[in-house]
Amino acid sequence: MTVRRYPVAILLVFVTTAVIVVNGFAFWGDTPALWVDDAMQLSAGITAVVCGFAVARRVRGHQRWWRVLVALGMTCWSLGQCVWSWYQLVDGRGLPSPSLADVGYLSFPLFALAALFVLARARARPDRERWQPAQWTGHFGVAVVLDGLVVTGSLFILTWTAALGQVVRATGPDALTWAVAIAYPLSDLVVVVVAVLLVVFDRVDRPYRANLLLAAVGIVALACSDSVFAYLVSIGAESMKPWSDAGFVLGPLFIAFALLATPSTRRRDDAGQAVGVDWWQVALPYLPVTAVALLITVQIVAGAGPDGVEVFVGALVVFLVLARQLLSLLDNRLLLRRVYEGQQQLTHQAYHDPLTGLANRALFADRLDRAVEQAADGGHGPLVLIFVDLDDFKEVNDRFGHAGGDVLLHAVAQRLLSCVRAGDTVARLGGDEFAILLEGEVDAPQAVADRIQSALRRPFAVHGTLVPVRASMGLVVPDPAEPSVTSDVLLGRADTSMYAGKRLGKDTTVVYQPSPDGPPDFPSALRRGGLPDGFALVFQPIVRLADEQPVAVEALARWTARDGTAVSPETFVRAAEGAGLGAELDALVLDLACREITAAGIDLTVHVNVCASRLGAATLEESVGSALDRYGLPAERLVVEITETVPVPDLAAGAAAIRRLQDLGVRVALDDFGAGYSSLTVLHALPVDLIKLDRALTTGVRPDRDAALCRSLVGLCADLEVGVVAEGIETAEQAELVTRAGCTTAQGYRFGHPAPLPALRLGSSPRPVVSGK
Repeated sequence: MTVRRYPVAILLVFVTTAVIVVNGFAFWGDTPALWVDDAMQLSAGITAVVCGFAVARRVRGHQRWWRVLVALGMTCWSLGQCVWSWYQLVDGRGLPSPSLADVGYLSFPLFALAALFVLARARARPDRERWQPAQWTGHFGVAVVLDGLVVTGSLFILTWTAALGQVVRATGPDALTWAVAIAYPLSDLVVVVVAVLLVVFDRVDRPYRANLLLAAVGIVALACSDSVFAYLVSIGAESMKPWSDAGFVLGPLFIAFALLATPSTRRRDDAGQAVGVDWWQVALPYLPVTAVALLITVQIVAGAGPDGVEVFVGALVVFLVLARQLLSLLDNRLLLRRVYEGQQQLTHQAYHDPLTGLANRALFADRLDRAVEQAADGGHGPLVLIFVDLDDFKEVNDRFGHAGGDVLLHAVAQRLLSCVRAGDTVARLGGDEFAILLEGEVDAPQAVADRIQSALRRPFAVHGTLVPVRASMGLVVPDPAEPSVTSDVLLGRADTSMYAGKRLGKDTTVVYQPSPDGPPDFPSALRRGGLPDGFALVFQPIVRLADEQPVAVEALARWTARDGTAVSPETFVRAAEGAGLGAELDALVLDLACREITAAGIDLTVHVNVCASRLGAATLEESVGSALDRYGLPAERLVVEITETVPVPDLAAGAAAIRRLQDLGVRVALDDFGAGYSSLTVLHALPVDLIKLDRALTTGVRPDRDAALCRSLVGLCADLEVGVVAEGIETAEQAELVTRAGCTTAQGYRFGHPAPLPALRLGSSPRPVVSGK
């Protein structure tokens, strides 16, 4: 029976009930009413039998067998009904008991009990129990026992009052008649208790609960009429009115509906749906208790108070209900405690780093805000902020993998905690960045920083290998007299100081020094347009090795902030790139280089660096063309150096862009060859005019290997008609090494440090041609 057929079933129940009521009045006489009553009972029983066997043929497993058992039970019941109708309508007996009809009737509870246990095993997913509130505590088993006893005791009182008590007290003609009479309420009591407990404790999976509920209604209906029958037999009644037989008609009808009901085939994602409270489970154990209370109230009002059995069992049920409620109160306390603990755990997870257990960025920001506010109110001691960044942490990840990096980060966190007091805050802000907040009376800030660096310098064990760790730190001690200082300002100062330490060579601590102009901010200065204050170019000569005469100069950008801080090119170039101003910076350097080399009247080639990511951009070619036209610089005197801080995004497009620059007369060089992303593949793909060997290939650390490698590269470039410039030459030995390798031009401190053009004293040297295309 599908959901769409439920309205038809409900209508059928109403029609059947109406027929039972009308037939009970026996308007056409008692005999026709009995014929109609027996016919309805037999029709309902046969309908249940047909439905059971018909559906059992289409299903498998437990779903087949519980239907077969119910159908067999209803078959016996229907056979008993046939015998009963013969005795009542043809033979003319009143209420024959015991008789062959009792064999059929009493067989049904046995089959029904077996069917209920089979149905309880018919679970779609036995490993996925539905949520029950009591299951969250350790008292679920006790609660099951108590609820079962409450239901059993309450139903026993109802059965005792309805029929069982009268049957027990009655003095039948013989023991067999008494036994048969008492067998009806007792067997019905057992089946009804099992059905109710299955509903209450949800021992049937959700798709089959409709089968269980409908079957339980049918069993209860049969039990009610059985109790009436047993009562009438016990008092010696001659007949049973059609109204009393209503359960014998409606019971098989509901059992037929239970046999027809099939679980929905629509797929449910239990994990994605919230399961609500099943009110049947909550209320059903107490419905029999309520019925008992109403029954005893009516008995007292009518003056026929409950007998001793009802009083004894009723008192026992009351104590069981009280015990169940006390257990519920205890469970509620346990649940509230677990909810509180869960909330505490969620709060901890929200404000702590899952890897190291340290405070995370959110918690650190909150504590820093409170510390700053308290310091501003004058109710707080000294405040120290330390920003810690591990040097070259990427190498650890590359060597040991991210799992090894996580091990190192956790160990670093523990060492940081060991260097501060219990009340201080150590946080992991992300990646390999940590922050430390020291409040109240603390040691000298520099002493704390030294203690941290000393602790970190001890090697860490990572996967059985000792790994040295170095850290750059920025330290900030806010001035109490400084107005309107905020936590964001302090973090910015600590970050700036930390990066200043990295520029100084890493593994150092820089204490922030206040400046009236604020921290250096190159992107803002560049964004305002024009030449930023403090921005200038220096030039380093490129010489011919044979006579060490300059043949070209390389333009290098320098920037001094308004507070006098000389910011390294790596720092402000990275800041400009991060702000999306890399193209503007390249255009500014190109324009300044062309202007200064032209204004100086020096007949030398000028090299200008351009990031590889802008190779092929129309703005680069426009900047080159406009700078050459604006200052009248011959195109052959400009070399664009492609610096591969990032890889060339598209080698084919990059090659086309280089050819367009060469069509303008400009030469193109590949900078830092042998480091970064430069490779023979790039050299093969890009039609450059010359390469600049990275200083790692010319430092002479292993002279024999270096010389062999340089000879190979110089010979390869000669075959490709590509010029070569050796970078980073600082000593005569290095110069001799690259000379023997066949290199003709070089650049480095041996031939001159970067300086403004006038300071180089280059004069108007002739412009030799660097070998290349």
